[in-house]
Amino acid sequence: MRLETVSKSYMHRGKTVAALDDASLEIAPGDFVAVVGPSGSGKSTLLLVLGGMLSPSTGKVSLNGDSLYDLSPNKRAELRRKKIGFVFQTFNLVPYLTALENVQIPLYLAGLDETVQRQRAAALLERVGLGDRLDHKPSELSIGQQQRVALARVLANDPEIILADEPTGNLDPVTGGQIMDLLEEMNREGRTIVMVTHDPRAAARAKRTLRLADGRISPNGHPGTGPSA
Repeated sequence: MRLETVSKSYMHRGKTVAALDDASLEIAPGDFVAVVGPSGSGKSTLLLVLGGMLSPSTGKVSLNGDSLYDLSPNKRAELRRKKIGFVFQTFNLVPYLTALENVQIPLYLAGLDETVQRQRAAALLERVGLGDRLDHKPSELSIGQQQRVALARVLANDPEIILADEPTGNLDPVTGGQIMDLLEEMNREGRTIVMVTHDPRAAARAKRTLRLADGRISPNGHPGTGPSA
Protein backbone atom coordinates (compact mmCIF):
# COMPACT_ATOMS: atom_id res chain seq x y z
CA MET A 1 0.00 0.00 0.00
CA ARG A 2 1.53 3.30 -1.09
CA LEU A 3 0.81 7.01 -1.16
CA GLU A 4 2.89 9.04 -3.59
CA THR A 5 2.91 12.83 -3.12
CA VAL A 6 -0.77 12.86 -2.18
CA SER A 7 -2.59 16.07 -1.36
CA LYS A 8 -6.21 16.51 -0.36
CA SER A 9 -7.72 19.94 0.15
CA TYR A 10 -11.10 21.16 1.37
CA MET A 11 -12.84 24.49 1.36
CA HIS A 12 -13.80 25.53 4.89
CA ARG A 13 -15.44 28.90 5.53
CA GLY A 14 -14.03 30.23 2.33
CA LYS A 15 -10.49 29.06 3.02
CA THR A 16 -8.56 26.16 1.52
CA VAL A 17 -7.52 23.62 4.15
CA ALA A 18 -4.88 21.00 3.29
CA ALA A 19 -5.85 17.76 5.06
CA LEU A 20 -2.96 16.04 3.29
CA ASP A 21 -0.07 18.03 1.87
CA ASP A 22 2.30 16.24 -0.51
CA ALA A 23 2.17 13.16 1.72
CA SER A 24 4.09 10.02 0.81
CA LEU A 25 3.90 6.72 2.68
CA GLU A 26 4.67 3.06 2.07
CA ILE A 27 3.13 0.33 4.18
CA ALA A 28 4.46 -3.19 3.71
CA PRO A 29 2.20 -6.24 3.85
CA GLY A 30 1.86 -7.39 7.46
CA ASP A 31 2.82 -4.02 8.95
CA PHE A 32 0.96 -2.51 11.92
CA VAL A 33 1.12 1.28 11.77
CA ALA A 34 -0.30 3.73 14.28
CA VAL A 35 -0.99 7.25 13.03
CA VAL A 36 -1.08 9.95 15.69
CA GLY A 37 -1.50 13.70 15.57
CA PRO A 38 -3.67 16.58 16.75
CA SER A 39 -7.39 16.78 16.02
CA GLY A 40 -8.04 18.08 12.54
CA SER A 41 -4.62 17.05 11.28
CA GLY A 42 -6.02 14.83 8.51
CA LYS A 43 -5.81 11.39 10.15
CA SER A 44 -9.32 10.26 9.19
CA THR A 45 -8.84 11.72 5.70
CA LEU A 46 -5.68 9.62 5.38
CA LEU A 47 -7.61 6.43 6.17
CA LEU A 48 -10.39 7.25 3.70
CA VAL A 49 -7.84 7.99 0.96
CA LEU A 50 -5.94 4.76 1.71
CA GLY A 51 -9.18 2.78 1.68
CA GLY A 52 -10.38 3.97 -1.71
CA MET A 53 -13.21 6.00 -0.20
CA LEU A 54 -11.97 9.54 -0.91
CA SER A 55 -10.05 10.54 -4.01
CA PRO A 56 -7.01 12.77 -3.48
CA SER A 57 -6.73 16.19 -5.07
CA THR A 58 -3.34 15.21 -6.48
CA GLY A 59 -1.00 12.24 -6.20
CA LYS A 60 -1.34 8.48 -6.47
CA VAL A 61 -2.62 5.77 -4.12
CA SER A 62 -1.78 2.18 -4.99
CA LEU A 63 -2.56 -1.22 -3.55
CA ASN A 64 -0.77 -4.34 -4.76
CA GLY A 65 0.32 -2.41 -7.83
CA ASP A 66 -3.18 -1.16 -8.70
CA SER A 67 -3.68 2.60 -8.81
CA LEU A 68 -6.86 2.84 -6.74
CA TYR A 69 -8.27 6.00 -8.22
CA ASP A 70 -7.58 4.96 -11.80
CA LEU A 71 -10.02 2.09 -11.30
CA SER A 72 -13.69 2.52 -12.14
CA PRO A 73 -15.94 3.12 -9.09
CA ASN A 74 -17.31 -0.41 -9.41
CA LYS A 75 -13.86 -1.98 -9.59
CA ARG A 76 -12.70 0.10 -6.64
CA ALA A 77 -15.75 -0.95 -4.61
CA GLU A 78 -15.05 -4.60 -5.46
CA LEU A 79 -11.43 -4.26 -4.35
CA ARG A 80 -12.53 -2.65 -1.06
CA ARG A 81 -15.03 -5.42 -0.42
CA LYS A 82 -12.48 -8.16 -1.01
CA LYS A 83 -9.31 -6.69 0.50
CA ILE A 84 -10.07 -3.87 2.97
CA GLY A 85 -11.94 -3.80 6.27
CA PHE A 86 -12.86 -0.62 8.14
CA VAL A 87 -13.20 -0.26 11.92
CA PHE A 88 -14.79 2.94 13.20
CA GLN A 89 -14.97 4.58 16.62
CA THR A 90 -18.77 4.71 16.24
CA PHE A 91 -19.00 1.01 15.24
CA ASN A 92 -21.64 1.66 12.49
CA LEU A 93 -23.78 -1.29 13.57
CA VAL A 94 -27.35 -1.51 12.28
CA PRO A 95 -29.43 -0.93 15.44
CA TYR A 96 -32.40 -3.14 14.52
CA LEU A 97 -30.27 -6.16 13.56
CA THR A 98 -28.83 -8.71 15.98
CA ALA A 99 -25.10 -9.21 16.43
CA LEU A 100 -25.30 -12.25 14.15
CA GLU A 101 -27.20 -10.35 11.47
CA ASN A 102 -24.77 -7.42 11.62
CA VAL A 103 -21.83 -9.75 10.98
CA GLN A 104 -23.77 -11.43 8.17
CA ILE A 105 -24.08 -8.19 6.18
CA PRO A 106 -20.81 -8.43 4.20
CA LEU A 107 -21.40 -12.16 3.68
CA TYR A 108 -24.87 -11.43 2.30
CA LEU A 109 -23.41 -8.78 -0.01
CA ALA A 110 -20.85 -11.33 -1.18
CA GLY A 111 -23.70 -13.61 -2.22
CA LEU A 112 -23.00 -16.50 0.14
CA ASP A 113 -25.66 -19.06 1.00
CA GLU A 114 -27.64 -18.03 4.10
CA THR A 115 -26.65 -21.13 6.04
CA VAL A 116 -22.98 -20.43 5.31
CA GLN A 117 -23.51 -16.79 6.32
CA ARG A 118 -24.93 -17.77 9.70
CA GLN A 119 -22.27 -20.38 10.38
CA ARG A 120 -19.40 -18.04 9.53
CA ALA A 121 -20.91 -15.10 11.43
CA ALA A 122 -21.47 -17.27 14.52
CA ALA A 123 -17.88 -18.56 14.38
CA LEU A 124 -16.52 -15.02 14.14
CA LEU A 125 -18.60 -13.84 17.09
CA GLU A 126 -17.38 -16.84 19.05
CA ARG A 127 -13.83 -15.85 18.19
CA VAL A 128 -14.28 -12.35 19.65
CA GLY A 129 -15.89 -13.73 22.81
CA LEU A 130 -19.53 -13.12 21.94
CA GLY A 131 -20.73 -16.63 21.23
CA ASP A 132 -23.45 -16.14 23.85
CA ARG A 133 -24.66 -12.82 22.40
CA LEU A 134 -25.64 -13.81 18.86
CA ASP A 135 -29.26 -12.68 19.21
CA HIS A 136 -28.55 -9.44 21.06
CA LYS A 137 -29.10 -6.11 19.33
CA PRO A 138 -26.54 -3.31 19.73
CA SER A 139 -28.62 -1.57 22.41
CA GLU A 140 -28.43 -4.77 24.47
CA LEU A 141 -24.62 -4.88 24.32
CA SER A 142 -21.97 -2.90 26.16
CA ILE A 143 -19.83 -0.42 24.21
CA GLY A 144 -16.94 -2.88 24.23
CA GLN A 145 -19.17 -5.70 23.00
CA GLN A 146 -20.42 -3.50 20.17
CA GLN A 147 -16.84 -2.88 19.06
CA ARG A 148 -16.24 -6.64 19.14
CA VAL A 149 -19.23 -7.16 16.85
CA ALA A 150 -17.76 -4.52 14.53
CA LEU A 151 -14.42 -6.37 14.50
CA ALA A 152 -16.15 -9.67 13.78
CA ARG A 153 -17.97 -8.02 10.86
CA VAL A 154 -14.65 -6.67 9.53
CA LEU A 155 -13.25 -10.21 9.50
CA ALA A 156 -16.21 -11.65 7.61
CA ASN A 157 -14.64 -11.23 4.17
CA ASP A 158 -11.13 -12.07 5.43
CA PRO A 159 -9.55 -8.74 4.39
CA GLU A 160 -5.82 -8.31 3.82
CA ILE A 161 -5.91 -4.78 5.24
CA ILE A 162 -7.72 -3.31 8.26
CA LEU A 163 -8.08 0.45 8.56
CA ALA A 164 -9.08 1.40 12.10
CA ASP A 165 -10.21 4.91 13.06
CA GLU A 166 -9.91 5.40 16.84
CA PRO A 167 -10.92 1.78 17.60
CA THR A 168 -10.43 2.32 21.37
CA GLY A 169 -11.67 5.91 21.46
CA ASN A 170 -14.96 5.22 23.26
CA LEU A 171 -13.64 2.48 25.51
CA ASP A 172 -12.26 2.28 29.02
CA PRO A 173 -8.58 1.24 29.32
CA VAL A 174 -9.31 -2.42 30.10
CA THR A 175 -11.78 -2.87 27.24
CA GLY A 176 -9.53 -0.87 24.92
CA GLY A 177 -6.69 -3.22 25.77
CA GLN A 178 -8.87 -6.20 24.86
CA ILE A 179 -9.66 -4.65 21.47
CA MET A 180 -5.94 -4.08 20.91
CA ASP A 181 -5.34 -7.76 21.77
CA LEU A 182 -7.71 -8.69 18.93
CA LEU A 183 -6.05 -6.29 16.49
CA GLU A 184 -2.62 -7.69 17.37
CA GLU A 185 -3.96 -11.20 16.79
CA MET A 186 -5.26 -10.15 13.36
CA ASN A 187 -1.85 -8.67 12.58
CA ARG A 188 -0.06 -11.86 13.62
CA GLU A 189 -2.25 -13.69 11.10
CA GLY A 190 -0.63 -11.57 8.40
CA ARG A 191 -3.11 -8.73 8.03
CA THR A 192 -1.85 -5.20 7.50
CA ILE A 193 -3.27 -2.72 10.01
CA VAL A 194 -3.29 1.07 9.84
CA MET A 195 -4.74 2.60 12.98
CA VAL A 196 -5.51 6.23 13.73
CA THR A 197 -5.47 6.87 17.46
CA HIS A 198 -5.16 9.51 20.16
CA ASP A 199 -4.42 6.79 22.72
CA PRO A 200 -0.68 6.47 23.46
CA ARG A 201 -1.23 3.00 24.96
CA ALA A 202 -2.80 1.81 21.72
CA ALA A 203 -0.12 3.46 19.57
CA ALA A 204 2.64 1.81 21.62
CA ARG A 205 1.33 -1.61 20.61
CA ALA A 206 1.78 -0.99 16.89
CA LYS A 207 5.00 -1.95 15.12
CA ARG A 208 5.70 1.67 14.24
CA THR A 209 4.15 5.07 14.79
CA LEU A 210 3.79 7.95 12.34
CA ARG A 211 2.77 11.49 13.12
CA LEU A 212 0.46 13.51 10.91
CA ALA A 213 0.50 17.27 11.40
CA ASP A 214 -0.41 20.06 9.00
CA GLY A 215 -1.11 17.42 6.38
CA ARG A 216 2.41 16.00 6.45
CA ILE A 217 3.53 12.56 7.61
CA SER A 218 6.70 11.98 9.61
CA PRO A 219 8.09 9.31 11.95
CA ASN A 220 6.86 9.96 15.48
CA GLY A 221 10.19 9.14 17.08
CA HIS A 222 8.63 6.60 19.39
CA PRO A 223 8.31 3.26 17.62
CA GLY A 224 5.70 0.96 19.09
CA THR A 225 6.53 -2.14 21.05
CA GLY A 226 4.78 -4.23 18.41
CA PRO A 227 2.47 -7.16 19.08
CA SER A 228 3.38 -9.07 22.18
CA ALA A 229 4.68 -12.56 21.67
